[in-house]
Amino acid sequence: MKNLIKDLKVFLILWSTQSLSQLGSAMTGFALTLWLYERTGSALQIALLSICSYAPYVCMSIFAGAFSDRWNKKKIMLVCDALAACCTVAVLILLKTDSLRPEHMYLLNAVNGLMNTVQQPASDVAMTMITPEKYYQKTSGMRSFSNSLITILNPVFATALFSFAGMEAVIYTDLVTFAVAFLALLLRVKIPGAAMEKRDRKESFLQTAVSGLRYLKEHPLILTLILFLACVNFVASAFDAVLPAFVLPRENGGETVLGMVSSCAGIATLTGSLLVTLLPPPKNRIRVIYLTMLLSLGTENFLMAFFRTPPLWCLGQIIGWLPVPFMNANLDVVLRTSIPLEMQGRVYSCRNTLQFFTIPIGLFTGGLLVDEVFEPLMASEHAGSLLNLLFGSGKGSGAAVTLFLLGVTGLFICLIFRHILKKYGNLKQKGNL
Repeated sequence: MKNLIKDLKVFLILWSTQSLSQLGSAMTGFALTLWLYERTGSALQIALLSICSYAPYVCMSIFAGAFSDRWNKKKIMLVCDALAACCTVAVLILLKTDSLRPEHMYLLNAVNGLMNTVQQPASDVAMTMITPEKYYQKTSGMRSFSNSLITILNPVFATALFSFAGMEAVIYTDLVTFAVAFLALLLRVKIPGAAMEKRDRKESFLQTAVSGLRYLKEHPLILTLILFLACVNFVASAFDAVLPAFVLPRENGGETVLGMVSSCAGIATLTGSLLVTLLPPPKNRIRVIYLTMLLSLGTENFLMAFFRTPPLWCLGQIIGWLPVPFMNANLDVVLRTSIPLEMQGRVYSCRNTLQFFTIPIGLFTGGLLVDEVFEPLMASEHAGSLLNLLFGSGKGSGAAVTLFLLGVTGLFICLIFRHILKKYGNLKQKGNL
């Protein structure tokens, strides 16, 4: 244990403080969702918050990776964190002057999304640089653990602060956690890699960006996994857009129940993360990736759609999210052990563009289907109709229909890619693929 702590000292400092800052940011995001829904009652407007965050992420990721591979990772992370904090301060000022409007939130989320776009590849590569290879799966499990803990805690803390102290208290908490993470990174974390960055500057910026796409083209296994997860992300992001519209308007729903249901997703991923950290590596990582997604998408949406009690909604979240850390950890090891370190920033950024471009599409689709298609459809249904019997009545029943269709879509995607990925089933590569 002493050797483990010694080997991972820098990682532990960076991981713990950045996770704390992410918790503060997630609390602000959740509280803003509640604030906006109180004023609009629209699933689509809530979805637009996330769309504005992901749009720059998708459009600029390829170039962000080239930038990351060419420049100092620590400076990139510090500048991006500082600019993101400025956006949070802007929200606070607008809120205190009673000037905050949805369009302000969309713009500031877009700026935050751009900062995250530039920071993430630098952060991913930094984690590789400060982590010995023998700890890749363990540290991946730890990162998944912290993400799970954030998922559990942020709706609980955000709802409590929002209800009892208001939106401003949530934002102040966010700023305090940012300060802790910023100072830790500035004063306590040293990230190597200057020689690599200097060499990469000999390439033109465009050559650096294009080389990431070329790498994926030459490695079809990695590309296929990314495209599979892009389709999974479409379903998952549409689910995220639908969930508030499904829970908040129900008689047995509301803000507290939404926080509880969201926390169950975190509890499940927390449990899965602990298991990933403790269990030995699987014999076939590719099989683990698609089977976990088949289990996740094939259960959660149907349990949510057909049942109308919070305990079963929580059960759906638990079953749906428990396999996710297994997928994340195995994908992380596949990427880290297959992609050369000097290529990781640009390849990760190309991965981000290809794997996550479906998220804003899914968010928009989920919100649009609820607001414009299925809520009006269910409102027009007569009492006792088949749709009423299956999905309930009143506001929120249209969201239930949408969840059912997302479940069917998710199963279809997993079964198709299962056949595509099976040809890699016995493939042996570095990292025990």
